[in-house]
Amino acid sequence: MSLKNILTSDRPVVSFELFPPKSDAGVDDLMKNVGELAELSPDFYTCTYGAGGSTRDRTLDVTRRVREQTSTPTASHLTCVGSTRDELRGYLKRAQEAGVDYIVALRGDPPKGEETFQAVEGGLSYANELVELIKADFPEFGILVAGYPEVHQEAPSAEVDLENLVRKVNAGADAIVTQLFYSNDDFFRFREKCEAAGITIPILPGLLPVLSLKQVQRIAGLCKAKLPTTFVERLSQQDSPEWQFQVGVEHAIAQAEGLVAAGIPGIHFYVLNKVTATQQILSAVPQLGRQTV
Repeated sequence: MSLKNILTSDRPVVSFELFPPKSDAGVDDLMKNVGELAELSPDFYTCTYGAGGSTRDRTLDVTRRVREQTSTPTASHLTCVGSTRDELRGYLKRAQEAGVDYIVALRGDPPKGEETFQAVEGGLSYANELVELIKADFPEFGILVAGYPEVHQEAPSAEVDLENLVRKVNAGADAIVTQLFYSNDDFFRFREKCEAAGITIPILPGLLPVLSLKQVQRIAGLCKAKLPTTFVERLSQQDSPEWQFQVGVEHAIAQAEGLVAAGIPGIHFYVLNKVTATQQILSAVPQLGRQTV
């Protein structure tokens, strides 16, 4: 099914983001979890793409196996980092042959040890250029791009960040998937600014259920996402993995309920290749239409 058709569904879309494990055994374990995630009837899966394309083979392996095992559409991440235009076309050709349906088009973070992004000779400097390349040479792919409710960490201002997003949308993106956030107000402000800028394509909020305080502090630190003080205080009440997991799930449920009530087109879950948290969240939010037994 085309991405545009999925996004015009009469119920909120649910998608899951996976990451490629480093070993064949890890991929096998992931596929066991995908079997359980499939019972939640996601509309599509996405799979990340390692820094500088370091996991590109495993990304395609994961998307291929997910497609074969579940028949659910898959999306591969693709970045501009370290690749020429011809190399990007080569990857897109391989993705096409592997049965990938959509592409998450990203500029990508600077390689480890470098503070700023630099395009390689013959490469691309911005995500909107990657969107343009995909639309021109591989128009059958649906295209998702990233949005940042709390502003991209390299953007000099919220206004510049929004201008960059508008360029990606105008280049031909079909939908926006947001960076993780823990206060719905940040998302609602972002959505209002997008609407004021003339963006009309669907915006899927991205949720990362908290599994532990240490984990979320590390991840939030990397992407500069704010953690509400009251949320951190509650997580800190007990140094217990079970307590922190449950507090994290309850927070994600409240976020999902608030987002659905505000009429979002769907939710993109950063599942971290796990199952239990997402199962509990979807079971508790019947508006998403994926209650588990």
